[in-house]
Amino acid sequence: MIRALFICTQNRLRSPTAEQVFASWPGVETDSAGLGNDANVPLSPEQIDWATMIFVMERAHRNKLSKKFKPYLNGKQVICLNIPDEYDYMQEELVLLLKAKVGPFLRML
Repeated sequence: MIRALFICTQNRLRSPTAEQVFASWPGVETDSAGLGNDANVPLSPEQIDWATMIFVMERAHRNKLSKKFKPYLNGKQVICLNIPDEYDYMQEELVLLLKAKVGPFLRML
């Protein structure tokens, strides 16, 4: 079972879309969170512990994740998707981009 955690800033558009898109994939469980102070679901150490793969939307998220949660990331694979904050929730272009970028990681395990 792959437990994929998707992280963006506010947990309003990109990461919840990713959580929704991959939730129905066989052998995959999903969750999402944000690194911003006013995120809908602020990232917790428990979520990091739960995840077998962590996907961040931008390099800035990877940097903030490393600074804020370094003790919890030991051995965790963090993948940067390089998806800018210019999409709406479940926007077709975002869904296609996520499938193209995340899909190969979820299929290879």
